[in-house]
Amino acid sequence: MSVWEGESIMELLQLRYFVTVARLEHMTKAAQELVIAQPALSKTISRLEEDVGIPLFDRRGGRFRLNTFGKAFLDKVEKALSLLEEGRKEVSELAGLDQGSIHLATSTLDRLTDPLGEFLALHPEVNFRITQASMEEMTHLVEAGEVDMCFTPMPIDRPDISGVSVLKEAIYLAVPQGHRFAGRKSIRLNELAGDPFIGYKEGFPFQKMNDLLFQEAGITPNFVCRVDEPASIASLVRAGLGVALVGNCGGPNSPLSLLHIEFPVCQRNFQIVWHEKRYLSLAARKFRDFLIGYFAEAAEAG
Repeated sequence: MSVWEGESIMELLQLRYFVTVARLEHMTKAAQELVIAQPALSKTISRLEEDVGIPLFDRRGGRFRLNTFGKAFLDKVEKALSLLEEGRKEVSELAGLDQGSIHLATSTLDRLTDPLGEFLALHPEVNFRITQASMEEMTHLVEAGEVDMCFTPMPIDRPDISGVSVLKEAIYLAVPQGHRFAGRKSIRLNELAGDPFIGYKEGFPFQKMNDLLFQEAGITPNFVCRVDEPASIASLVRAGLGVALVGNCGGPNSPLSLLHIEFPVCQRNFQIVWHEKRYLSLAARKFRDFLIGYFAEAAEAG
């Protein structure tokens, strides 16, 4: 029966220990270098010889010299370990920037479209997987190591989760053209107590933040529709169904009127978060740094 079959399966640790003993030719010195007990090392070497089926060392006092069989076996073991190390490096390189993959979770995609496009133009071989998720889902995904990072408007307060703020965005009141407040430049939220509102579905990150703002303003909004996409909110406001809290998504040619909110202070703070104790590929680290730089330049230009 082959030494690789059944119960006689060589362990990588056995082979590494064997190489160390062969090099030092002394069990005690090898045990000290490997930081293990000498009896445990002796037992490991004896088990290896049992697996091979023949003694590999000539034992004379405290000296362990390779015999003819041991020298032949050492040659093959060193080649095998070298191939394993080459394989490890190759896999590591495949996880690098050019061939790497990035799994990102986010609650909204509209603020990532432009930076994603620029990053992929620079690194077209990087593979992206993007999961749209709630805050609870993002927290689970990053803690479990199922995503590399999250792009979130709310912090994830968990052990070993780190984050960096990349985008501070003012929140405006969006009203359709022809609305009684369309000519205003600013407003207080409590002035909208009786207006029909378009909001996000309950549990959606933006809605959680908006609910806190409504609470601070002392009003309970009259929601006539709840959606899960910012674009849907803009469309419904434009159609005249109601008003809504939005980020600065209108632009100079928007048919929406965006009013600055005097009270309460309305702002979103988007963050990139990741797990400190989970491995991040070179591609993921580069993308994280790219996003930080991208939004920093956008803020300076704005």
